[in-house]
Amino acid sequence: MKTVTLGRTGITVSKNGFGALPIQRITRDEAAKLLRKAYDGGITLFDTARAYSDSEEKIGYAMSDIRNHIYITTKTAAQNAEEFWKDLETSLTLLKTDHVDVYQFHNPSFCPKPGDESGLYEAALKAREQGKIRFIGITNHRLAVAHEAIDSGLYDTLQFPFCYLCSEKDVELVEDCKKNNIGFIAMKALSGGLITNSAAAYAFEGQYDNVLPIWGVQRENELDEFLSYMEHPPVMNDEIRALIEADRKQLYGSFCRGCGYCMPCPVGIEINNCARMSLLLRRSPSEGHLSPEGQAKMMKIKDCLHCNQCMSKCPYGLNTPELLQRNLKDYEEVLAGKVMTPTNF
Repeated sequence: MKTVTLGRTGITVSKNGFGALPIQRITRDEAAKLLRKAYDGGITLFDTARAYSDSEEKIGYAMSDIRNHIYITTKTAAQNAEEFWKDLETSLTLLKTDHVDVYQFHNPSFCPKPGDESGLYEAALKAREQGKIRFIGITNHRLAVAHEAIDSGLYDTLQFPFCYLCSEKDVELVEDCKKNNIGFIAMKALSGGLITNSAAAYAFEGQYDNVLPIWGVQRENELDEFLSYMEHPPVMNDEIRALIEADRKQLYGSFCRGCGYCMPCPVGIEINNCARMSLLLRRSPSEGHLSPEGQAKMMKIKDCLHCNQCMSKCPYGLNTPELLQRNLKDYEEVLAGKVMTPTNF
């Protein structure tokens, strides 16, 4: 069985983390069955967030009796110390635990540091002193923020998108984390559902011994695939290499990471969400996205000026205007009754 150590945290787990965002979509008992099967199969790290509706509650319900045998990582999107403490106490209550192993700042637009007036990092230090969190992490979609976090020396872990559709800049992040003994947690290892061959995804991640992929799971057959890799991990070979190359040619320009570099839009399009709406509909609760407010945001795409400012600012070279139009077409078809096919995250 392949294992990963998350840098200086010393946390060592199988190279299979459980991403608990998708369990929002299933019932509490279904989630409990899935979580316990994951644990029984050898998965011991479970990643969630305060923002994932009832995900924390489901983990607490399913796993409180084995809390000392697992690692829990969760996140706060707090913008100040008051919100930080509120989120942390809520998470501890729902998770039915007295501590979180890694508490992560959830995709902030800046890198929280001591003295930055937000009070966030100071609050994290105090929470660590109190034993409510063990390690301080950060998640992000922005290369600049990620590099700043690494260079600061303040963070024990970094969670960032990393899959075989990534760029050399993303690989550099992985290497920098290894050099600085910072744990690297790979989100979107299946590219938000664009990658459908889990063996190829696993083989890619397997090339990096410091990377822990967290697989978003909501169905038992998905979990079974990843559990099967515990004893028989896929490795890079000519067949997988050819598949990856074909996927990169077809899909590389379709993966919006939601980083927000393209914002603001001159006509007010919420690009960083609208350009990945097809994936959001299929991997998270869809009610909010399909609400009147959600529809109004998507229909703003029709006001696009095709000025290409967003495309010029995209660090990943995406054809953002085209991506927006494709997502709008799919969205309108869903509104008209098209049955959505859920995807992995």
